[in-house]
Formats: sequence, structure tokens, C-alpha cells
Amino acid sequence: MSLITKNVITGNHGKVFETNAKENHDLEKIKDKLSSLDGIKDVIINAEVFPKEFTVHTTELVNIKEIESVVKSLGFHAIPKTPFSL
Repeated sequence: MSLITKNVITGNHGKVFETNAKENHDLEKIKDKLSSLDGIKDVIINAEVFPKEFTVHTTELVNIKEIESVVKSLGFHAIPKTPFSL
């Protein structure tokens, strides 16, 4: 695994995660908990797709495992979405 696959890199694109959280209040809990982590600038929720997604933007390198762990502590999963390429 490389630096890019293990971490959320700073910049405008962020990293998209899929989650099994379905209710808006659960998605807000995830957003609030992640926003309290050092280095996370903002969390944008996309509840219009299935499965639900959230995008994390950072001000410094943040380990993906750390994000997964925080979401898991709330009883949900966070799976990094990888771009599909042919």
C-alpha cells in the first residue's frame, strides 16, 4: 500500500467513504465525531446515493484506519471508495 491509499491527502478532492449508516441523525453523528479529529477540515454527507457516502477534507495527512476506527466506534462502517478504472 502507498501513501495515497493509506491516508487522506490534503486538497480539494478529499476522500469519499461509503457507510452502512442509513438515518440522517446517524450520518450527523459520524460527521460530528470525525470533525473533532485533528487534521479534518470538513465532512460532507451525500445522503442522496445508496450506499450513503461522506467526503472527508483534511488540512494534513490523516490515516484512513483512524477514520474507519472512529466510525466503527459509533457502530457503523466506513469503506474508502476507490475510483473505478478500466
